[in-house]
Amino acid sequence: MNELTPIQKEIVTALEQLKEKSLITEAVLAKKVRENAKIQGKNKAGISLKDLEMCVEYLAQNTQLVFALHLNSANDILIKKEAAFKLLESDAKKRRQSSEKSISVLTNGDLRTKSSGGKAPKKRSDRKKVDFRNIEDFE
Repeated sequence: MNELTPIQKEIVTALEQLKEKSLITEAVLAKKVRENAKIQGKNKAGISLKDLEMCVEYLAQNTQLVFALHLNSANDILIKKEAAFKLLESDAKKRRQSSEKSISVLTNGDLRTKSSGGKAPKKRSDRKKVDFRNIEDFE
């Protein structure tokens, strides 16, 4: 098993925290990841299927947590606690991957801006406005 990326580690942590639930929706998982990683913004962002599959596989191999992935009619990922770990079928996987092109997902870049302190956008400083009637003020 290759090493997990930072976002995948956050997903694994969130799944371990939500292990009491028998059904975890993608939205609940994404909210937990944002909360743990202290990611500001991206409130509607989901979880990438590729990242989630890696995490479910990792948990099945390294811990006793076994999840199965399902896809509902709105292409939302449902994570169910089951006896054997199961990934999506190929047609469901294609459906989800094509819908991911139009939604925003959490990435490693979101974690990087958090850990580096992410600079707040500078506000414009108040500039002195030129009053053309009193041009002498600026000489």
